[in-house]
Amino acid sequence: MTDTVQTPNRNRRLGFLILGAVVLIAAIAYGVYWLLYSRYFESTDDAYVAGNVVTITSKENATVQALHVDNTQTVKQGQLLLEMDPAIPTVNLQSAQANLARVVRNVRGEFSRSDSYDAQLAQARVQLAQARDDYKRRQSAASDGAVSGEELAHARDAVAAAQANVNSAAGGLQQTQASIEGTDVAHNPDVLAAEAQLRSAAIVFGHMKIIAPLDGVIAQRTVQAGQQVAAGTPLMAVVPLNDVWIDANFKEVQLARMRVGQPVTVKADIYGGSVTYHGHIEGLGAGSGSAFALLPPQNATGNWIKIVQRVPVRVALDAKELADHPLRVGLSVTADVDVRDESGPLVTSRVGAGTTIANTGEDSGPVADAMIARILKENGASR
Repeated sequence: MTDTVQTPNRNRRLGFLILGAVVLIAAIAYGVYWLLYSRYFESTDDAYVAGNVVTITSKENATVQALHVDNTQTVKQGQLLLEMDPAIPTVNLQSAQANLARVVRNVRGEFSRSDSYDAQLAQARVQLAQARDDYKRRQSAASDGAVSGEELAHARDAVAAAQANVNSAAGGLQQTQASIEGTDVAHNPDVLAAEAQLRSAAIVFGHMKIIAPLDGVIAQRTVQAGQQVAAGTPLMAVVPLNDVWIDANFKEVQLARMRVGQPVTVKADIYGGSVTYHGHIEGLGAGSGSAFALLPPQNATGNWIKIVQRVPVRVALDAKELADHPLRVGLSVTADVDVRDESGPLVTSRVGAGTTIANTGEDSGPVADAMIARILKENGASR
């Protein structure tokens, strides 16, 4: 009977000892974790893959004639994405070419008229000199009575008529030279204006073919063949998956020891724990997410409750690791920052190289230059 009573007590003590040992081991493990890991690392699972989403839009009002890509397809920079109906731009381009040829011929006519007026002016001046000489001779003869007053009057009228012819020729020459003075045919303002119209028509014609501005994957294609689209309408997007980063939203209490350049390890939910990315802090956000919200909180009015804010921290990833295991924009990840090295700056001082403006249409510059050179040559002008 005594052994039966002691057995439950012994089991109870053994259970308490085991429980105490488990608690002690857990406390030791947490202490080791805090000493070796928690003190030197800041972690968050409020982190997501971010990247550039380049929207492809129509630059002109046009009808989609052909589609060459679809969602999930990979494209290279310069690859043809879609074509618009070029009928109207083609007509406008042909009209601009004809207008340039007509203007060149008109300007050449102005140069010819200038030469003609110059010759007329020279002839009128000779006639004026002759009329003046005749008038002087008759004026001398009239004093001797050898010439009648009527003949003298006719000579005087001839001088006035010759002077009028000189003024008319000089006015015509001045008017003609006003539009051509100081330039040749190819550099005449009217010709340059016609060239600008041709270039504008060539640019619109070039917009009928839309090309990929950079390497990436097609997403959000909403346009269909035969659809009439307006200028500025989003047609699809190109996402460069080789240039993504992590936006990790850390609590403000976690930022005290964070510095630019600190190493970061990232694990993505898509690959589980089997893949680890290595990167570094590229910069800390300029404000909390709520500060840039559409309706930011007004803490100075009404009741106020303190809420711990989060600040986005941008993490750059290793390019080779990213190429081996691509990530998609918007995926969830976990980020761990090693904050032991606090020698880096709190705010990045790196100045970016800027964004290259990518052309999504065919380059119409060389085509327009060739058209202009050909038209000038065919119509008697050269540059």
